[in-house]
Amino acid sequence: MKRRPLIWRLYPSYLIITILSLFMVTWYAVNYMGELYLQERSADLEARAKLVGHSIGPLITGAQSARDMEALNDLCVELGRETNTRITAIQPSGVVLCDSEEIPSRMDNHSDRPEIRDALAGQTGTTIRYSYTLKTTFMYVAIPLVQDENLSVIRTSVPVSSLEVVLRNARLRLAVGALLAMILSSIVSLVVTRWIIRPLGEMKKGIERFASGDLSARLPIPDTDEFATLAEEMNSMASQLDERMKAIVHQRNELEAVLSSMVEGVIAFDGDNRIITINHAAANILDLDPEHVAGKSVQEAIRNTDLQAFIERTSSASSPIEGEIVLHADGERFLQIHGTPLEASGGERMGALLVLNDLTRIRTLERIRRDFVANASHEIRTPVTSIKGFVETLLEGAIDDPEVAHRFLEIIGKHSDRLNAIVEDLLSLSRIEREAEDDDMFLERENIGEVIEEAVEACHVAADAKGITVRSNCRGESSAFINRSLLVQALINLIDNAIKYSEADREVLVQCESVPTGITVSVKDNGCGIAPEHLPRLFERFYRVDKSRSRDLGGTGLGLSIVKHIVQSHGGKVDVSSEPGKGSVFTIYLKNQG
Repeated sequence: MKRRPLIWRLYPSYLIITILSLFMVTWYAVNYMGELYLQERSADLEARAKLVGHSIGPLITGAQSARDMEALNDLCVELGRETNTRITAIQPSGVVLCDSEEIPSRMDNHSDRPEIRDALAGQTGTTIRYSYTLKTTFMYVAIPLVQDENLSVIRTSVPVSSLEVVLRNARLRLAVGALLAMILSSIVSLVVTRWIIRPLGEMKKGIERFASGDLSARLPIPDTDEFATLAEEMNSMASQLDERMKAIVHQRNELEAVLSSMVEGVIAFDGDNRIITINHAAANILDLDPEHVAGKSVQEAIRNTDLQAFIERTSSASSPIEGEIVLHADGERFLQIHGTPLEASGGERMGALLVLNDLTRIRTLERIRRDFVANASHEIRTPVTSIKGFVETLLEGAIDDPEVAHRFLEIIGKHSDRLNAIVEDLLSLSRIEREAEDDDMFLERENIGEVIEEAVEACHVAADAKGITVRSNCRGESSAFINRSLLVQALINLIDNAIKYSEADREVLVQCESVPTGITVSVKDNGCGIAPEHLPRLFERFYRVDKSRSRDLGGTGLGLSIVKHIVQSHGGKVDVSSEPGKGSVFTIYLKNQG
């Protein structure tokens, strides 16, 4: 149905009622006025007839000769001319004695005329009919005239056309008046209608503000009781809605804040397995856009079949379930999932809720711990086993051979030194980690160039032994807040590794450079390089690219791990880039502090 403004529903009805009322009143007034006018004309003609009867009555009685009849007719003509009325005198037999408009001898017998019959019966006869004599419609009024016991009829008449002119003028005036009244009433109706609906228009604007979210606005209170009650109720409703909306928004913000702050991923689904909400943690874990996946089905948004199957099991389960899956995008990610059916307050199933815990770091740490335990055990067991074997050999009699005993003791001393180096490195790692965690690291501004020179000098003997040149180069401002002894240790480890894994007569370049946010210190060698698959784990404890060669070179497998922890304790980071056969570049990045 087509919607129309209220004014075009009220105003036409008011206008139609007004027009119909004016039409009926005008129609009644016109008809009543016509009847009244005809009655007045009839009474006027009757009065004229009586006056004429007094004037010509004696002549009618005494008219015996033609001359008397001519005098009667002349008087009738004169009276008709003076009163502007047609006057006719008629005998009881219907013979016309005189007429003011026509020659009596030429006129028909009038005994059959209705008004004549009524007059001869002693009553006043009135009729309107067509006159065949004068060829027009007349209003006739006839009265009986008794003169000296002689009965005759006096009839007066006027043309109806003159009556119609008067009535037409009267009707025209009434019509004009009615038309003016209708125009005036239509204007008044429009004004009154606008006045009535104006409060509704103001309330409509206020309600539109409510609909747009401005629930703090208030509707004006009209003078009309009904509209005032409606406005007050609307204002009360808006106030309640405003409070409830604020409460809902507050609760939603709290919920969003909680969900956003959670490290666990949370995903809610409806009964059709379409995503209702997803927090940032879950979106990051599954690599999704929270705004784009809302409302989408599981099959559209999530491409992992194991996770889809788990969601299906959760939707059909009657109690919470849990499980683990592995995501293989950008490496392995281990997820622990808790699924719970969602139920409405009435117990109706409305969807499912998933909580995702990213166990990747825990699994990585577990792997690192296992590898550390295995590697540490292996690294310690090798010298311990050797020491134990040579000691047993010596106890079995080899000690009696001075040359053999001396060689065995040298080997035992070598393995003891290796074991001591491992223990020292482990203690260094533990101390560095403890100081970093306790924020007990002592830092002061030092010149990085001097630190590099100290580290290069410490590695001078090892470099000369292989004929390797260690060169340093510093560009720009090179001071930073550091722990000098620890940073020297880190650089010595990197330079020592570069010397060990470089061929003879090569060069190792140690370079520092200022960058907008800090200082970089890089150690570049031209050694054998490192394969790409080893780079991610290179800084793990006891991780070796070439285990046999590392042991032959005297490494403990903890040097790079110590470097990483020293740099992290300074709030920096260490990175490596390498290509097999072309050497490696280890870069330390130190942030500006204070």
